[in-house]
Amino acid sequence: MKSLTVFFFTIFNLDIAFAQHTNIMIGNTNSPEEPSIMLNPKNPRYIVAGANIRSSYYSSDTGRTWTGYQLSNPVYGVYGDPTIICDTSGDFYFFHLSDPPGSAFIDQIVCQKSVSNGESWNTGTGIGLNGTKAQDKQWAVVDPRNNNIYLTWTQFDKYGSTLPTDSSHILFSRSTDGGTTWSPAKRINEKGGDCIDDDNTVEGAVPAVGPNGEIYVTWAGPLGLVFDKSTDGGNTWMDNDKIIAPIPGGWSYSIPGISRANGLPVTVCDLSNGTNRGTTYVNWSDQRNGGFDTDIWLTKSIDGGITWSTPIKVNNDAAGKQQFLTWMTIDQSNGYLYFVFYDRRNYNDNQTDVYMARSKDGGASFQNFKISASPFAPVSSVFFGDYSNITAHKDIIRPVWTRMDNGTLSVWTALTDTSLIPGAVVTSVINPDLNVEYIRSYPNPFTNNSYLSFKMRRAGIVTVQLFDITGRLTSTPIEKRFYTTGKYTEHIDIGKLNLLAGIYFYRIMINDKLYTQRIILLE
Repeated sequence: MKSLTVFFFTIFNLDIAFAQHTNIMIGNTNSPEEPSIMLNPKNPRYIVAGANIRSSYYSSDTGRTWTGYQLSNPVYGVYGDPTIICDTSGDFYFFHLSDPPGSAFIDQIVCQKSVSNGESWNTGTGIGLNGTKAQDKQWAVVDPRNNNIYLTWTQFDKYGSTLPTDSSHILFSRSTDGGTTWSPAKRINEKGGDCIDDDNTVEGAVPAVGPNGEIYVTWAGPLGLVFDKSTDGGNTWMDNDKIIAPIPGGWSYSIPGISRANGLPVTVCDLSNGTNRGTTYVNWSDQRNGGFDTDIWLTKSIDGGITWSTPIKVNNDAAGKQQFLTWMTIDQSNGYLYFVFYDRRNYNDNQTDVYMARSKDGGASFQNFKISASPFAPVSSVFFGDYSNITAHKDIIRPVWTRMDNGTLSVWTALTDTSLIPGAVVTSVINPDLNVEYIRSYPNPFTNNSYLSFKMRRAGIVTVQLFDITGRLTSTPIEKRFYTTGKYTEHIDIGKLNLLAGIYFYRIMINDKLYTQRIILLE
């Protein structure tokens, strides 16, 4: 359900040569963080995202432009931890914590459904209500065989309690009717944890589905990384929790400039028809190499979770730098693994980039590449959120992350270009650009006068807008002007705009296709 106030976020592109992958700001109002994102596998041009505490966003052009608004729920309330998934019918689900009027907050998990690609949501259902106990940190997955939805989360007897009599546990519920009803919450962990929301708390349960409907779940806690599975749709689970890897230093750790950080695990399973079909992967981060050398890790099982590989390091930089807050997904069309994480390999201070990694061979090797257009430096006095996220299908890869500039939060995605990933080979150009042969801006950098040169392959309508680095539209030098085929050079007198020196971007729309040019204005 939408609130009455709807916001349209100004969208702009950052296409800085060092990043190569066009950056898109999804939203920057209401201090968004902890973003989640999911594309519709039936029609990937529709993508839905969410961010703390109640921001909802949707795109109908594979993430190039976004509309955002504040999610509301008059029955259950909305209190963050967004989780977005999409079922086999193309319907989206927005899971979040509760904040019911007149009741204790986070007393249940809430599932709201959209049949309009995220433009609106129903009131939904509450899951796991259990007196005054707190229900927290949920995640969900869809079984593509039958459209069942499986949900796992942490239940606290009393959130934040230091009493040894209060415990945390991992719970499970399922829906077989598109989120209308849910099975009674079932505890699946053998050993519980405390309620402090720290290393000895059991937390971070993320479910995955196997080729035959197996449900795999991994979480972190005092035992390290713990794995469980069900082969009957969640009715029964393993008698004994399986410890699959240690987390040296614990899952809660410190990163300079980050208010809090964690290495909670993410679980996926390969459902593709590739050579690694059925392989289960778990991704996390930890500080086994020291507090100034956080790394991203992966372990995998090829036998349904019976045995697990030795942890494999995903980031490929030299020792002594920070990589943290990882998330992983799998492109089920080909079995490729994609990771997104924050990375400080290029700096000696708190400046932070966003990197991705890809593995095309089941975790045997990784290509690391930067996707953020520019670094940012977070400050620990502003809450940064506990996770990033990523979605992928048929080579459409959309990560989502939080950045902080001068204490101000925003959430971003990147139009990840697989042809630019290190190690990728471009054998042919299948779809050459039918609109333009080239677009150039010169001189660059410049002082007052800028020129935009382009060659039209076919006649069309052209609009050129100028944005500053914050995404503010400063001018529209060309608006819906018709051009025939041929070469053109347009003079843009930026000196008349009284702009400050800095980085700006031309946003060029030609026949409904978007292009960007980065320019630098000197004093």
